[in-house]
Amino acid sequence: MKVLMINGSPRANGNTALALKEMEKVFAEEGIETEILHIGNQAVRGCIACGSCAKNGKCVFDDAVNAAAEKFRECDGLVVGSPVYYASANATLVAFLDRLFYSCHCDKTMKVGAAVAAARRGGLSATYDELNKYFTISGMPVASSQYWNSVHGAAPGEAEQDLEGMQTMRTLARNMAFLMKSIALGKKEYGLPEKEPGCKTNFIR
Repeated sequence: MKVLMINGSPRANGNTALALKEMEKVFAEEGIETEILHIGNQAVRGCIACGSCAKNGKCVFDDAVNAAAEKFRECDGLVVGSPVYYASANATLVAFLDRLFYSCHCDKTMKVGAAVAAARRGGLSATYDELNKYFTISGMPVASSQYWNSVHGAAPGEAEQDLEGMQTMRTLARNMAFLMKSIALGKKEYGLPEKEPGCKTNFIR
């Protein structure tokens, strides 16, 4: 099994990275392979609604999004970590996720998702909610922990002092590992849930 982990912070070794690495240790203990992609320091533009991905199966901008799409197709779980800017996720990460989820047409059903937020003080739960919406529109079960998935720290490395936050990350990883393994067993026994044909209703007639 494999988990793809997205670091949405501009800092490769900041507090968001500490949270992801704490989870990575648990995944290793559970026999789950991980890969961390550092996205927050890259130049990622937003979606321009051109529709090319519907025709070509990939985004018209051939950057980190298309490279990550192949990894997304193959993974069993996705962890997205972000610092908090104005009670929101990093704008680079949001642009990345908008394009990744829209242009990657792989079946995301039952891939397990988990969101992680890091901040000095506030805005964590708002960012956590924002990131979870990518999973819940895609048929992806959301992994939970003993508390909302967040760590506190301002200067790089300070999150290590947030003992409850680090414990929350470890619990999240264990719960996510259990959920992925349970889903794998369920797929063998029952397959994936049946899908109805798409039915889109517009509100302007």
